[in-house]
Amino acid sequence: MATITELKCAVRETLESRGVLGQLKARIRAEVFSALDDQREPRPPLSHENLLINELIREYLEFNKYRYTASVLTAESCQPEVPLDRQFLANELKVTEDTSSKSVPLLYGLVSHFVNSGDNVGKVFLRGASLPAGTSASNTVPGPDA
Repeated sequence: MATITELKCAVRETLESRGVLGQLKARIRAEVFSALDDQREPRPPLSHENLLINELIREYLEFNKYRYTASVLTAESCQPEVPLDRQFLANELKVTEDTSSKSVPLLYGLVSHFVNSGDNVGKVFLRGASLPAGTSASNTVPGPDA
């Protein structure tokens, strides 16, 4: 007869081999986060830029089957439950897609564009975007000149 320790090991190995253990851990973390989330503390309003950024990240997470991480992002950021239409997102980002690029998240295409750009003459200058209310420059990552 198997001992309790052997039974635990067998269950763990089975759940790991089926890819369920990670999902269960992620689901538990999401539920703990939800239980601990203080709804009385107001969140800053969701800026247009943050809405787009969060949507790019959500699309990436869902594409890679990080569903529980995506659900935590949606809940914590107050992102709408229904994802934005991809064409709307592409239009807002002024991105034109071909057939092959539509099979992967927009974030992959954006990163690929900058990584594989044949224009090595100079770097792209990024302008500061409007920060959401309640966010100060001290909450942002300093640039290379800092």
